[in-house]
Amino acid sequence: MSHKILVVDDDILVLEALEELLKSSGYEVRVATRGQEALEILDQEHFDLLILDVVMPKMTGFDVCCEVRKRDDEMRTVKIIMLTAKTDERDVKTGEKYGCNLYLTKPIDPGRLKELIRDTLEGT
Repeated sequence: MSHKILVVDDDILVLEALEELLKSSGYEVRVATRGQEALEILDQEHFDLLILDVVMPKMTGFDVCCEVRKRDDEMRTVKIIMLTAKTDERDVKTGEKYGCNLYLTKPIDPGRLKELIRDTLEGT
């Protein structure tokens, strides 16, 4: 059974690249360009992993992470990776505060990203 991943980023090129990378690795992938759109998708479907950009209009990745963690038990335990260009230590701490499992900065080597996603999903 393949894992389901929701990728949320307002940059279409990033979404397309991540979708291609993850699908080629055997994952089932959905994408969203806004935080509110992601929450609406989460109301309808279960995912094993969320990959969130931090900087998005109206609702940041931090906001999405916080809202997800307020939901039912299943959502409180879903794995969340922040994948962002924000490298400041305060941002890393904010991601941890809101409950992300891993905070990664762009750009990242695709092979390394696939490895970290696999490790996150397998709980290692």
